[in-house]
Amino acid sequence: MKKNQNQSKIKIGISIGDVAGIGLEVIIKTFSDPRIFDAITPIIYGNSSIAKAYRKGLNINDFSFNLIKNCEEANPKRVNIIDVSTNEIGLNYGVPSKETGELALKSLEQATADLASNKIDAIVTAPIDKNIIQSKGFNFPGHTEYLTKMANVNEALMLMIEDNLRVGVVTGHIPVKEIASNISIEVILNKLRIFNQSLLNDFGLVKPKLAILGLNPHSGDHGLIGDEEKNIILPAIEKANEEGILAFGPFSADGFFGSGNFNNFDGILAMYHDQGLIPFKTLAYMGGVNFTAGLPIVRTSPAHGTAFDIAGKGIANESSFRTAVYYALDIYMTRKRMKEWNENPLKTKGDIQLEKSED
Repeated sequence: MKKNQNQSKIKIGISIGDVAGIGLEVIIKTFSDPRIFDAITPIIYGNSSIAKAYRKGLNINDFSFNLIKNCEEANPKRVNIIDVSTNEIGLNYGVPSKETGELALKSLEQATADLASNKIDAIVTAPIDKNIIQSKGFNFPGHTEYLTKMANVNEALMLMIEDNLRVGVVTGHIPVKEIASNISIEVILNKLRIFNQSLLNDFGLVKPKLAILGLNPHSGDHGLIGDEEKNIILPAIEKANEEGILAFGPFSADGFFGSGNFNNFDGILAMYHDQGLIPFKTLAYMGGVNFTAGLPIVRTSPAHGTAFDIAGKGIANESSFRTAVYYALDIYMTRKRMKEWNENPLKTKGDIQLEKSED
């Protein structure tokens, strides 16, 4: 029986992020609670020497890493770690370097490779320094764009989630001056399609309702402050409705969140990064999670960054990372259940009988 229970647990791979930041601290704190092993087997991709040094630097003594060579060796009751690099790296809290960037990339590459070959079931990415990690192997604004490319998908959706609050963005990591030129009817429509499908398959919702925010203040005030709402956003919403997507708007962003109207929807699509993430992080505080919707794989991440300013001080809050781990589990299991439900021949037969009885 124990063997079957262990086999039913999903393996979650964890890319180590930039070791000069708080990634290792929130990882250690998250897996210091043994209850988490009831559902998952964690596998960290990193450097065991650095990980141990980080733990000692935090004066955490009742915690240890289980060094393994591959996923097949993972102990379901331990925090497993695979050495993707054995190079010596000086542990300097809060000071990223070329070496920490190289380790972060090797960790991400190996975790992604194991995910692609089904050696792990989902991936949780610890924060990276987007500048330090830039190289021939990583020429992307962030994890979302990298994983979209690796998954051979044309487009994905950065989705911030916390309980029933789900906020996606049309444009992600681009300069503010380029936002308007990167918004079109088709771009918005594609994001709505991904969003709607994710709410169905990843969260198990039925007939989800989506709210779309305007680009300009007061949603353009009927064209007085801008015409993107009238010429681009509204037509995209209408096309989405024609496809059976329950999309509403465009709503003025400030009043939408300030009035509490966001509680009436299953998902909210913002036009740009800060328009969506500022209210999200204000409302979600430390419990928010970043999920990449639209990929064939499950990837989550804490909603915060490397936090170099507090690295090594032992004060980092692990809530977001822990929640990211549980969301990876929940989304993976929901996808599995929805796939089984959609492929259930009894369900299909029942639907046909229902249709005949109504005739």
